[in-house]
Order: sequence, then structure tokens, then C-alpha cells
Amino acid sequence: MEFSANQIATLVNGTVIGDGDVLVHTFAKIEEGQPGAISFLANPKYTNYLYETKSSVVLVRADFEPENDISTTLIKVEDPYATLAQLLDMVSKLTNPQPTGIEQPNYISSNIDIPQDAYIGAFAYIGNNVSLGKSVKIYPHTYIGNNVTIDDGTILYSGVKIYQGCKIGKNCIIHAGAVIGADGFGFAPTENGYNKIPQIGNVIIEDNVEIGANSTIDRATMGCTKIKSGVKLDNLIQIAHNVEVGENTVMAAQAGIAGSAKIGQWCMIGGQVGVAGHISIGDKVSIGAQSGIPSNVKSGSKLMGYPATDAKDFMRQSVYIKNLGKLNARVSELENKIKE
Repeated sequence: MEFSANQIATLVNGTVIGDGDVLVHTFAKIEEGQPGAISFLANPKYTNYLYETKSSVVLVRADFEPENDISTTLIKVEDPYATLAQLLDMVSKLTNPQPTGIEQPNYISSNIDIPQDAYIGAFAYIGNNVSLGKSVKIYPHTYIGNNVTIDDGTILYSGVKIYQGCKIGKNCIIHAGAVIGADGFGFAPTENGYNKIPQIGNVIIEDNVEIGANSTIDRATMGCTKIKSGVKLDNLIQIAHNVEVGENTVMAAQAGIAGSAKIGQWCMIGGQVGVAGHISIGDKVSIGAQSGIPSNVKSGSKLMGYPATDAKDFMRQSVYIKNLGKLNARVSELENKIKE
């Protein structure tokens, strides 16, 4: 399937600079460009690749002006990265049409209304009193417990487990192996060991949330664990009981959020970050990878390290630590001179 630069510019409301009739049929990184490919330039540090790339078309910002001669065709847009995502989504829908219908074998409780445009894959299990919205896609080997609600347009990929009573909003994507609503980690210590505390709450996932493969979101002890609209979770993330994650927050792989923590909106949490329980993190907080957050964080903070501190301070401290050997030698030298 081929498209001309002019056709792409029309689709994304861009402006063509160069040969508008050049054809592309694939995508490539700008540094790995090839004839017939479309690339993008969003990060200025990759600008030098623009002058040597073999890609036929490159998406650039509307205000970009080349400093040297270029051989490729440019399409100027407001946001090249967002435009690339738009094009990838269009191609994905054209080349991977969504399945429909009910495959066999599976188990579907008799009191379930299945929308005509839904898809239920083989070996799926759907319990009692489940509510399914329009265009829901349930891939093979998925388990949906009793009294679960799944709203319009949501996709559950193979092997997803949704425990009883949980609610999933509209247009969510839950990837393979994710578990929603398993018991929270609640135990009461006694002289004879640990007594399990029943977890009688649920998980509520609002609209337009994406949850990565093998991530887990625990049900609340009481009330609900809540993932608000627009949240994007990477693979292998643990969200404990009674946690609340604010709108449009993103988390990278292997982050762990302990029980009853509250995360604000538009936060960015790096890989392997650990957040202590019963603390609050404000809005628009950025936390670097492998950081540990033991206490409350103000909105707008940028943190790194363990325990986490201001990102700039952490980087300065890292330099100081690297120089400790030289500093120690210098101090010893000065001490010897004083003794002499």
C-alpha cells in the first residue's frame, strides 16, 4: 500500500516541501532511512540525520528551516511525533481489521447480552451478570468474573483476568496477561502468623486507559482502587490496593505503587520507581528511573535517586560521589603536610 507525500499531507493537515508525488510504503527511523520510507524529526539532537537520510519523506515541525541542502521531501506539521502516531494508527486499522463474532469453545453465562459487533475469542470465560459495551473485543483465554462491567470499545487481549465486580471504562486497552482486581496485600500479624484481611472492594478503570502486559492492579480492601481517565501503564507494573492514579499519568515498566498512595494527574514515573504507601504525589511530577519515594511530593517536582531528591541536586551529588576517591587522597595529602 503506497501513499504520496501530497496524500499524507492532506490527511495530517501538513505542508509539503519538495516532491509531493514521491511515494512511501513503510516507516523507518530517520537514522535508518531507506527509499520508500517515511520518517520523523522531533528531537533536535537527530537533526544531523536529516541531511543524510535515505527516507523519501520526513515529518518535521512547522517552524523547521534546514541549514543545509536536503534530498528528501519534508512535510511540515505542528507535532511530528503525534502525527506519526496518527499515521501508524491509520495503517494499523487498514492492515489489521478488528475481529468480530463469537468463537468456540468458550463459556458465556446465560444472562449476558452480547452486542452484535463484539468479539469473543475461543476459551474465554464470562461470568454472571457481566455487562459488555458496544464493540468490545475479548481475545482468547480471557477470564471475566461475575458482575464485571466493560464499557464500549474496550479491548482485552489474550490471557487478561478481570476479577469480580471490577469496572472498565470506554476505549481501554488491556494487554496480555494483565490481572485486574486480585486481592490486595492485606494481612494482620498475630502470634501464630498472618491472618488474611478480606479484600471486599474493587478496581475502577476509567476511559481511555492502557495497561501493559503482565501488569497487576489490586482490588481495594474497602472502596476502590482507581485508575483515572487517560492513564498509560507500561508492562510489569504493580498497583496496590486503594491506590488512586490521576488523569493522564504515565508509568514505565516495573514501577510499584504501595497501598493507599495517591498519584496526581499528568505525572511521569520512570521504570523501577518505588512509591511508599499512604503518601500523596502532586500533579505534573516527574520521577526518574529507579527512584524511591518515601514521603509526600509537591506538584511540579522533578525527582531522582533514593531517597529521591531534586533531579539537579541528584546529578550534582553523583558527580561529587565520583570524585570522592580523589578528594580523600587530597585530604590525606594535606593532613600529611600539616603534620610535617
